Amino acid sequence: MKNMTNVSRFLSVVLLMTMTALFSCQKENSKATQAENEQFAQAVSESDAESEAVFDDVFDNIMGVNTEVGVGGTGVFAQANLNPGEEIISGANGADSTPACLTITVTRLSANLFPVKIELDFGSGCTGRDGRVRKGKIITVYTGRLVNAGSVAETTFDGYYVNDIHVEGTHRVENKSTSANWIFEVKVSNAKLSKPNGNYSEWNSVKTIAQIDGSGTPFNPIDDVFSVKGEANGGVKRDTVYYQWGARTLADNPLIKKFICRWIVKGKIAFRRTNSDVAVLDYGNGVCDNKATITIGGVVYEISLH
Repeated sequence: MKNMTNVSRFLSVVLLMTMTALFSCQKENSKATQAENEQFAQAVSESDAESEAVFDDVFDNIMGVNTEVGVGGTGVFAQANLNPGEEIISGANGADSTPACLTITVTRLSANLFPVKIELDFGSGCTGRDGRVRKGKIITVYTGRLVNAGSVAETTFDGYYVNDIHVEGTHRVENKSTSANWIFEVKVSNAKLSKPNGNYSEWNSVKTIAQIDGSGTPFNPIDDVFSVKGEANGGVKRDTVYYQWGARTLADNPLIKKFICRWIVKGKIAFRRTNSDVAVLDYGNGVCDNKATITIGGVVYEISLH
């Protein structure tokens, strides 16, 4: 349970740090200038980060329902803080607290325990402890408990919103763990996040999350380290501008997250425009701090992560 909780906690920060405003957007043309590439990098990194945040929340919620299908106590099921200002760490503090405005419906799809369909119905508006207002339904079919190798959870949505963002698409988690290592593949397909002003993001993502250190001490999270590898692509509309883009973690520089540090400590993400990389986000050499750099057209900018 500790391992899964840490994976969930890890996912809640992966790529959110790319939400860094560098420059304002303007219309792209066929021959991009340095300024236009900077604008492109801002728009697509924000789109990728926003999409990552929304679907990471989905991951946490389907894992957090209960220990029958997941680990319990993550996402909207996260446990309460013991002291004001403490970070919520599922399984480490407080008592379970499911929002009263959330309705959970469990449907057995056979005479056996699995497969099982679980609907999380947030009604016309349900405010969580994290301040997010969710409405509509998250609908997930589980083939088995997600802590077990081979188990799959496929999720769709029915009128689902996070704050004012309409969420569409398919989310799939498969446990690909071995006897020596926790491994989870997370796929998001044909996603669209639409806003009331007409702006939207289209997103597809495939990522592999693996524990690379600390598995020998399952009850001690201090030495846990995770890596994330994968890629994403999509489109983003901002007012009159539309960008298509791709992103990937660099093969020899996967993202590295230590349990004891809130930041990604190492790794690189490349953002692609047509067939060329336009920007590379570099999280550093392993030091736990909130500094990173983004390189655009050979120009290196130092940024602070949030």
